[in-house]
Amino acid sequence: MFGDLMGMMGKLKETQKKVEATKERLNTVMIDEESTDGLLKVTLTANREIKSIAVDDSLMEDKEQLEDYLVLTLNKAIEKATKVNEAELAAVAKEGMPNIPGMDGLMK
Repeated sequence: MFGDLMGMMGKLKETQKKVEATKERLNTVMIDEESTDGLLKVTLTANREIKSIAVDDSLMEDKEQLEDYLVLTLNKAIEKATKVNEAELAAVAKEGMPNIPGMDGLMK
């Protein structure tokens, strides 16, 4: 019994290291998003850190329009980044989970 427990603990520590490595790798995965007309472009990492924002000069004339563009485009980019982030981390976590009877139904 203790051998199984020690094996599970070792596997959990290994999985934790893999999750941390995946989080580091996600800092290098870039998500690009732009407004439908291409006047605003944003880039962020899969860990949802903004790396760049490019604003067309025409948007500089209307503060309210620029704010709307930023909100919409950033939200779309964050949504994409979140999906990538969650999928990558879930795959690593599921791969490293010990085989505990009854737990497989929770990981779907």
